[in-house]
Amino acid sequence: MELRGIPCINFEKTTTKRKSCVVSRSFGKRVEKFQELKEAIANYCLNASEKIRSESLVTKSITIFIRTSPFQSKFGYYANSKTIDFPIATNNSIEILKTAVSALENIFKNGYRYQKAGVLLTGLSNDDGKKNLFSSEKDEKINSLMKSIDNTNYRYGRSAISLASAGVQKRWNMKREYSSRIDTADFYCLPTIKAI
Repeated sequence: MELRGIPCINFEKTTTKRKSCVVSRSFGKRVEKFQELKEAIANYCLNASEKIRSESLVTKSITIFIRTSPFQSKFGYYANSKTIDFPIATNNSIEILKTAVSALENIFKNGYRYQKAGVLLTGLSNDDGKKNLFSSEKDEKINSLMKSIDNTNYRYGRSAISLASAGVQKRWNMKREYSSRIDTADFYCLPTIKAI
């Protein structure tokens, strides 16, 4: 019937909002120091909170997970995660990051070479902007700050403005020398045609 032009399934007119948001990467080199792992988690928190703010969502809980490679028998395998609920649903990068770091402090163990880490925001709901019993003038200032950071990063590129705990050198960042060019996502990578 569809091939004859008779629609059998109606189009969905309402888009469903996401239920969770994950930012997770494997490291370019194994990470052993807490500071480097903290920087990675900080970057993932900033990316995740920026994503949910762009969709006008707030999160009720955060899960941090870390793991070593299951194939490195010499150093042992370790994986762990920790979930923390927020007292009030939020999309504030600073609050999300503070909570993530406290969770990381609980699950980090010295002596392991970590391969992967990630952040999972769950319990997402619409940010209706309504004040609650615990709202203050400080919350409005922080929301304004988050909008300014998002606008600047959108205009000048991700991480144009970042928090200090996200680090600068990022030695743990994933390797990209073998990844293919993204011709459609970067204006400067578009192929050019020259007349002869």
